[in-house]
Amino acid sequence: MDSAAERLDSIRARIDAAHRRFGPPAERVELVAVSKTFSADEVRPFLEAGQRIFGENRVQEAAGKWPELRASYAGIELHLIGPLQTNKAREAVALFDVIETVDRDKLAGVLKTEMEKAGRQPRLLVQVNIGLEPQKAGIPPAEAVAFVKRCREVHGLTIDGLMGIPPEGVPAGPYFAQLAILAGETGATTLSMGMSADFETAIAMGATHVRVGSALFGHRPRP
Repeated sequence: MDSAAERLDSIRARIDAAHRRFGPPAERVELVAVSKTFSADEVRPFLEAGQRIFGENRVQEAAGKWPELRASYAGIELHLIGPLQTNKAREAVALFDVIETVDRDKLAGVLKTEMEKAGRQPRLLVQVNIGLEPQKAGIPPAEAVAFVKRCREVHGLTIDGLMGIPPEGVPAGPYFAQLAILAGETGATTLSMGMSADFETAIAMGATHVRVGSALFGHRPRP
């Protein structure tokens, strides 16, 4: 097994190569290392290798892992990439620097309240259910532009961009292209799309952030 540093270097080289090949619109593509289900000890080698942006699915898991790591490593940026329940919004606002999964009005309102109470402003992305899959969270594509507008004008939130996950087993490119069009229509500056199997395609379609887990950490432990 390659070391964490070698795996990290390999993924970064592929990101850089894809970005050079496809060029604009994204000036830079950031790697979000998806560390969900992996322990602090398994994450630490990637921190030692210089990675600072990580993604977690669950607030409770992240709360048990990241405060200690933040105390040891400067410059960590933590993204919530899993569904957020409103009763976890306060903890999420306190813990995460970016929340990528805003997907309903009730959550938008609660986040605004909790952000004001905490005096903290994590960056926010709207999750789009780009494949209209019933098992996945996210706002339907046809409602995304109007929802972003409501978040901004009704709830008073700053929405930086969009996040989406295409269906498995089909070419991802058309879904990424649709998400990029929606991002343009909302004036989004951040576009989080692409995972271990398809991040180079996502970069071709304008991703600014790619979420890579298994290609870095290996197969996830079964729950």
